[in-house]
Amino acid sequence: MAVNILAFGPNGSGKGTQGAIVKDKFGTDHIESGAIFREHIKGGTELGKKAKAYIDKGDLVPDEITIPMVLETLAKSKKKGWLLDGFPRSKAQAEALDKSLNEAGMKLDYVIEIVLDREIAKQRIMGRRLCANDNNHPNHIAFDAIKPVEKDGKLVCRVCGGELSARADDQDEDAINKRHNIYYDTETGTMAAVNYFKKAGKAKIISVDGSVSIKEVTAAILKELN
Repeated sequence: MAVNILAFGPNGSGKGTQGAIVKDKFGTDHIESGAIFREHIKGGTELGKKAKAYIDKGDLVPDEITIPMVLETLAKSKKKGWLLDGFPRSKAQAEALDKSLNEAGMKLDYVIEIVLDREIAKQRIMGRRLCANDNNHPNHIAFDAIKPVEKDGKLVCRVCGGELSARADDQDEDAINKRHNIYYDTETGTMAAVNYFKKAGKAKIISVDGSVSIKEVTAAILKELN
């Protein structure tokens, strides 16, 4: 039976890492909104070109561009089930997604929320490093448990030995604050979207403390999934 999941958490919460673990548990597709955007941008689609203009400025891509991209991808994963990560990012998107899922006959089973203090989230972003082979391989220069390893005089991925890099916007505090302003907004932003699904009562809500270790977060999530 296909399971459909929404994953929420601020940038820096480890949402991508946890999403990959949950995806493996259920055998669902892990759908990241960023990957959908990159696919369209790389393919040079009209929606991709429009989305890129907003992404380059660090702005939220408008719903009329984002929603068609996301729904098209979810429809492809209807039989297998999906874990959607990075969407919705606003209350309006949550309402539109809820309506579209109902119209498509797709049931939302779980909403996972990783709760993390804003300042801690910012520190984590600035210290994280991305693996060239898999962005979900956790590497962070400030945490001993997930520190990159040194090889031939340079730091490489602790999981696979892949080349590491830091996203430019991960080192830009203004860019980080801009992203977090959207996430932590309880009126119209991503937190408002989380609260929308909590009030809707259609899916099981799983809220976990994101300040503890990766293994502890995983254990807390898996305990609630059944």
